[in-house]
Amino acid sequence: MPKIVDHNLRKKQIAEASWRVILEQGMEGATVRNIAKEAGLSLGALRHYFSTQDELLEFAMKLVMERATERIEKIAVKELPPKEMILQILMQLVPTNPETLAEMEVWFTFISYARHKQVTMDLSHDGIYQGMAKLIRSMDQLKLLRKDLNIDLEIERLYALVDGVAIHALMEKERMNQERMYELFVYHLNSIWVEEQ
Repeated sequence: MPKIVDHNLRKKQIAEASWRVILEQGMEGATVRNIAKEAGLSLGALRHYFSTQDELLEFAMKLVMERATERIEKIAVKELPPKEMILQILMQLVPTNPETLAEMEVWFTFISYARHKQVTMDLSHDGIYQGMAKLIRSMDQLKLLRKDLNIDLEIERLYALVDGVAIHALMEKERMNQERMYELFVYHLNSIWVEEQ
């Protein structure tokens, strides 16, 4: 009986193999040949799933966004106090464990690569800005934010804070550890949150 292959799972495994190659060899090492070898596939088998290197890399980057979105959606359905829910969501957007650290390293490597190459993927829509806008606007609608705030600037500030924390966590893992990231997000939220009655 022929073996049934889950093609979507196989594509994700290939994407994860591309992450490992990028982490070990950088974007210059992320050739179709090296990725096929890392995935334990022949070149022909890999090309069955991805006809070009750009198609493979685009899928790999979308998988990073998909994984973060899945983690956030799991938090969003929990019954948590608003501030704790927001803190948990923010912690999904920064590297707090080996898996999210790898995703973040790959993401920033790809952004740098894409700036110098003709890449079809639009990296300006990674979903994080839109997510920060949704968080801030939701807090505002629920009357959880101080009244004197400029909502548009608060969206930009939270977006910049998340990106900055992620970069510092990549560059200085010891200093910007998980505890420090959480503490920083708590400090920021407390600075914009309406005073508790």
